[in-house]
Amino acid sequence: MSKKLPTNVTPASFESAMTELSELVSQMETGQLPLEASVTAYQRGSELIKYCASQLEKVEQQVKILDAGMLKPFQSDSNHDEDLT
Repeated sequence: MSKKLPTNVTPASFESAMTELSELVSQMETGQLPLEASVTAYQRGSELIKYCASQLEKVEQQVKILDAGMLKPFQSDSNHDEDLT
């Protein structure tokens, strides 16, 4: 029994898109999907990748706005703790 893949459905979140994409990759790697299902899985995977990329771009823009248009280097907590002493 093959499960019908959702197409053109916007994921609920970035995490759900990544989970669905991971499941699609696993299914495709087994090589047991019929040709039509493989094509559909590939198309859905492409949609999910575009969605994830746009979500990451939105977050990057929010970070730029929060930092007054300048991205700052990431500092781990250990570096931050050293600055306090």
